[in-house]
Amino acid sequence: MTRKIMHELGIVFHVIKRLENLAAEQKLQQIQSVTLELGEVSGVVPEFLEDGWKWAVKKSPIMENAALKIETLPAVSICNACGKTYGTVENGKTCPHCKSEDTVLQTGNEMNIKEIEAC
Repeated sequence: MTRKIMHELGIVFHVIKRLENLAAEQKLQQIQSVTLELGEVSGVVPEFLEDGWKWAVKKSPIMENAALKIETLPAVSICNACGKTYGTVENGKTCPHCKSEDTVLQTGNEMNIKEIEAC
């Protein structure tokens, strides 16, 4: 469990560092909120990310009150055999249309900074 929390905390530190650099470049005074997009199968646990965020933003003057918003991106795979897409979480690696296992994850593994509210 601790290792997983440490994984999310490392992500939080990375995001905060990128935002601090952006704030310096853009001469921003304060970041009020950040919206992250998390893929459904990204391996990131939103609750752990939120806990790490609450602790870490207090250490950054420009972000000390910044809210974290998380949007989940669905995991979608495409079947190389029939060309159709399907929900990966519900079906795994097997295409529900033709039963082929020749499939590739298209979306759902990413983590993006989608939006920043700042002044």
